[in-house]
Amino acid sequence: MLWLVFAGSMAIAADGPQVTTLPTVLVSPSFIPGPGIDQNHLPYQVQQVDASTLKDSQATNVVGYLSGSLTGVNINDLQGSPFQSDITFHGYRASPTLGAGQGLSVYLDGVRMNEPFGDIISWDVLPEAAIESLTLMPGANPLFGLNTLGGALVFTTKSGLTSPGFDADVSYGSYARRRVDLSYGVSNAQGWHFFGAGTWFDENGWRKQADGHLGNVYLKAGRHTEANDWDVSLLAVDSKLVGNGLLPAQRFEDDTATFADGLYEINRRNIYTAPDVTRNRVNQLSTHFTHRFGDEIALTALAYARHSRRDIVTGDVSDDYEDYVDDCGSGFDASGAPMDGGCGYTRSQGAALADSVFNTTHTRQNGEGAVLNLTGNQGVHQWIIGTTFDRCTVSYSQYDEDAALDETNRVVYPIPGAERTFFSGVGGGTRAWSMFASDTWAVAPTTHITGSARWNAVHQDNTLSTDDGSQPTASHGYTKFDPALGLTQDLGHDITLFANASQSNRTPTVIELGCADPDEPCRLPTGLQADPDLKQVVTRAYEAGARWHGGVGMTLSGEIYRTDNRNDILFLRAPQSQQGYFANVGKTRSQGMDLDLGQHVGRLSWHLGYSLLLATYQSSGSLQAGERTIDLRPGMRIAGLPRHSGKLTIDWQATPAWNIGADMQVYSGTVTSGNEDGRIDDDLTLRQDWSTAGYALVDLRTAYRPNDTWEFYFKVSNLFGRHYESYAQIADDDLPDGQLIKPQIALGEAPTTRFVAPGAPRLLSAGVRLHF
Repeated sequence: MLWLVFAGSMAIAADGPQVTTLPTVLVSPSFIPGPGIDQNHLPYQVQQVDASTLKDSQATNVVGYLSGSLTGVNINDLQGSPFQSDITFHGYRASPTLGAGQGLSVYLDGVRMNEPFGDIISWDVLPEAAIESLTLMPGANPLFGLNTLGGALVFTTKSGLTSPGFDADVSYGSYARRRVDLSYGVSNAQGWHFFGAGTWFDENGWRKQADGHLGNVYLKAGRHTEANDWDVSLLAVDSKLVGNGLLPAQRFEDDTATFADGLYEINRRNIYTAPDVTRNRVNQLSTHFTHRFGDEIALTALAYARHSRRDIVTGDVSDDYEDYVDDCGSGFDASGAPMDGGCGYTRSQGAALADSVFNTTHTRQNGEGAVLNLTGNQGVHQWIIGTTFDRCTVSYSQYDEDAALDETNRVVYPIPGAERTFFSGVGGGTRAWSMFASDTWAVAPTTHITGSARWNAVHQDNTLSTDDGSQPTASHGYTKFDPALGLTQDLGHDITLFANASQSNRTPTVIELGCADPDEPCRLPTGLQADPDLKQVVTRAYEAGARWHGGVGMTLSGEIYRTDNRNDILFLRAPQSQQGYFANVGKTRSQGMDLDLGQHVGRLSWHLGYSLLLATYQSSGSLQAGERTIDLRPGMRIAGLPRHSGKLTIDWQATPAWNIGADMQVYSGTVTSGNEDGRIDDDLTLRQDWSTAGYALVDLRTAYRPNDTWEFYFKVSNLFGRHYESYAQIADDDLPDGQLIKPQIALGEAPTTRFVAPGAPRLLSAGVRLHF
C-alpha cells in the first residue's frame, strides 16, 4: 500500500480503536542518498515507496507500479513492451524513444541514468531486485540538475546491512511471461557488507512476434564504521526487447469519403511490420564514500563509469517507396504515364523500387562523472553544498538495406545480395559541470524556508556524417543559473501549508542539434543533417498545497501546480516537405491539481489519488505530427496526456497470513497526435474527433504467507478484459488490409489512418517467494 503522506496507523482492539503515531518520515532532498529532512518541512509534495510496497503490489515491473499507483503518473505504451513504455508525470516524459522530448531526470544511488545521447531512459537497465526505495520529486527542482523540468525519480539500492538473508521470487504468467529475482545480503560485526541481486525475465508477449528477454546483475560491497561509509557497486545488463509499436485502426477512405475499420479492430494482437528489436548492453561501476565529522556534518564523494551499447533493427516500408506512393498515388494511364503528370516515375521504375528497408542503428556511449557533496545540520539550518562533473563520448550510426515485405505475416526480410549502406551518424562528446547549494532554515518552530540554487555549464562537440561525407565539427556551449525558494507553515492540528517556486533547464540533445535546420530537414529517427544552435529549454514551476494528518489513521494532501516551458523544443514540419526539423517554439504549459486521501484502520488500508492535468501549447506556430502539419494556437491541448486520472488501492488483511487487494486506475480520453486541431488531413476541410476514449482498469491480487519463509501470490490484471488505447497518432497507412499499396499496378493512395497503442488484455500471474 502506497502512503503519500504517512503519519499514523490504527489498530482495532477489543476495547475500541487504538491510535499509534509512527516515526517522522525523512526524505533526502537531493539526488545523492544521505541525511534526510522531515517530509513536513519540504515545500512540495513527495511520493515515496519502499521495497516491501513494490513487492506487495505484484506489479510487472517498476514502470507498471509507477503508472498504476503514483498520483499524476501516466503511461503511453507506444512500443507494447513492459520495459519500453513512456512514463509521464505532470505532462513531462521519461522515455526510451530517441527523439522524444524528455522532461524527467532519473537517478540510481546518485548516478544519473538518463543516457547522454537524447536523454533517454532505458527502464530495462534498472536493477529491480536491488531497489530499496523510490522517490518521485515534483517540479523543476534545480538540485536534481539538467532535464528536471517536471520532476525527478530517485532510486536507492539495498545493501547487506539493510537487506540481510536470501530472497527468491519466481513467477509465471499469461503468454509465457516468466521472471526470476534473486538476492543475497550479508554483513558482520566489523561493518563489512555484501549484497548481490539478479533478474531474469522472458516472455512471448501478448502481441504477435513480441517476445522479450532481459537479464541483469547487481553487486555491492563495502564497509560501515562510526565515522566512514564506503561501497563499490557493479551493474551489468543485457536485454533484447521487441517493441511492435502502433497499430492502424480506423481510417478515412478518400475516394469514397467513408471511414473503415483497420487492423486494430480486426485483431488487437496484430503487428504493423516486423522486426522491431532493441538490444541494450550496459556495464556501470560506481563507488561511494561518506565521512562524518561528528553528528552534524558529512562529506560524500561519488564517482562512476558507464559503457553502453544500443543496437536497433527495424523493418519498415522504404522511404523511397513511400515518396513514390505519395507522388504517384493517383496511378498511371494506359500508356504507363503518371496520371498526375508530375511524379517523375514510369511504371517500370516504380515496380523496380524496393518496397521495404532494414534500418539498423548503433549507439556507443562511454561516460564518467563525480560528485562532491557536503551536508550539515547545525542549529536552525540544514544545508547542502556540492559540485558535479560529467563527461561522455558518443558514437551513433545508421545503416539502410533494401528489403522485401511478406505481406501475409507483415515481416520484412532481407533481399539476398542487398548492400548495407551508411545513412547518417554523429560522433562527439559532452562535458557538464555544476555547483549547487540548498538550505532549510527554521525561521520559527512552525515555519521553514528552503532556498536552493544550481549553476550548470555544458559544452558539446559534435561531428555529423551523412552518405555525402562529414561536416565540420560544431561546438555548442550553454550556461544557466537556476534558483528555487519554498516555504512551509505548520498551522497546528496536524495541518501544514506549503508553497514553492523553482526553475530548471534542459540543453538541446545531440539528436535535436543534428536536425535543426529547416533547409536540411530529416525524418526521425532516420537522419541527422545539420547542426545549428538551439536555445536551451527553461522551465519555471510554481506549486502550493496542504497536508493533514488526521485521526483514525487518516491522511490528506493536495496541491496545485503550474509549470511553464520557454523555448520548448518541438519537431516542426519543413516547408513543402514530408520531413521536419527541431526548433524552439516559444512556450508550453502544464498546470493542474493532485489530491491524495488514505487511511489505515484495523485490517483495512486504502489510498485514493486524483490528478487534474491541463497541458497546452501557449504559442502559435506549425507542428509536424506524423503526416500532418498542425497550426498551433495558445490553449491547444498537447496530445497523449489525460486531463483526469485516478488511482484507488485497497488492501484487506483477511487473516494474519492472508491478504486480499484490489487496484483501480481511471483515465479520461487523450488528444490524438495529429488531431489537435480537430482535423485529420491537411488537404481536407473535414473535422473528425479521433481522440482516444477514457477507460478504467481493475486488478485483483492476493497473497498467502504461512510463515516467515514462504509466500504464495496470484494476480489478475485488467480483470474485465477492457479494450483500451493509451496513445494514438494520425499517419498514412501504406498497408491497408495487409496489402501494400502499389500505384504502379493499380490506382491507390495511402489512406489517412488513426494508429493506436493497444493496451494489454487480461493477464494472469502466479508466483512464490522464499526468504531465509
